[in-house]
Amino acid sequence: MTQGRSIRLFLVDGTPSGLLTAEIMNWTGHVLTGPRSKLSELVQRPECGCTGIYFLVGTDPEGNPRPLVYIGESDDVATRLKQHNRPEEKGGKDFWEKVCLITSKDQNLTKAHVKYLESLLIKNAGEVGRCKLINGTAHEYIGLPESDRADMAFFMEQVRTVLPVLGLDFLRDATKPSAATGTPDPQDAQASPRFVLEASRHGIKAVGQEVDGEFFVLEGSLARREWAGPYHSYQKQHAQLCEEGVLVDNGNDLQRFTKDYAFSSPSAAAAIVVGRAANGRIDWKVAGSGLSYGEWQDQQVSAAAPSAEQSPS
Repeated sequence: MTQGRSIRLFLVDGTPSGLLTAEIMNWTGHVLTGPRSKLSELVQRPECGCTGIYFLVGTDPEGNPRPLVYIGESDDVATRLKQHNRPEEKGGKDFWEKVCLITSKDQNLTKAHVKYLESLLIKNAGEVGRCKLINGTAHEYIGLPESDRADMAFFMEQVRTVLPVLGLDFLRDATKPSAATGTPDPQDAQASPRFVLEASRHGIKAVGQEVDGEFFVLEGSLARREWAGPYHSYQKQHAQLCEEGVLVDNGNDLQRFTKDYAFSSPSAAAAIVVGRAANGRIDWKVAGSGLSYGEWQDQQVSAAAPSAEQSPS
């Protein structure tokens, strides 16, 4: 079982929409984040005068459901952020809406450290595939001794732990379901049973599994080739998956999933499979039983809730 972690959050101005700091026990890293509207306050913070890594995050104006992310490093982050805040025609970046800065409480991060971290983080963000990187290809930086590289690998893992807590998911690995042809491990409390979605009229059959809060459609599942329903936000995601090769032609107006793919909800997964808005809580059925996802989840919640006799009076 995964061990719990403590993360200390501090609302700098007392509001959840303002500046926020985060720290993990026994980690020298320090996180400062806030919206672009608070940039004038953020750049006055002492952290911004230190050496660090920073992330600029915003939505894609072309409708891509993945956020746009720029990963950078600097000896003086305040100066760099001021440059990024300029109008785009003056060398700035217009897309970002939120900034996150990672520095060290003991101020032992050097320029060499952050350049190496930047390289690792760009590479990792590209491999995870949860965002659209503005940086492009990562430049490999190997100018660190072996011991420092080990320290930076640990530092990066703490960054990847704390960012999702702050709503920045682009470095979070997807917890993969067990092999598509295998049987879920009954000891894995994070994995659900297999679910099946079938539309025999169109020849569609997809298999899904919920793991660690995400709903996966498994490799080899079949989906409708074209979006068939009225316009919906999932339609852009359907087109995006085709462009990225997650969905490829399988003949007979069908497409096939080339890999396990994580969706934010059963309904999002069902919509991509059937090519229209769908209620995944009804459409996905537990394999072999016909129980809907919603009914299965209700059983889990009911079994976990204390009975009236056990409840305190």
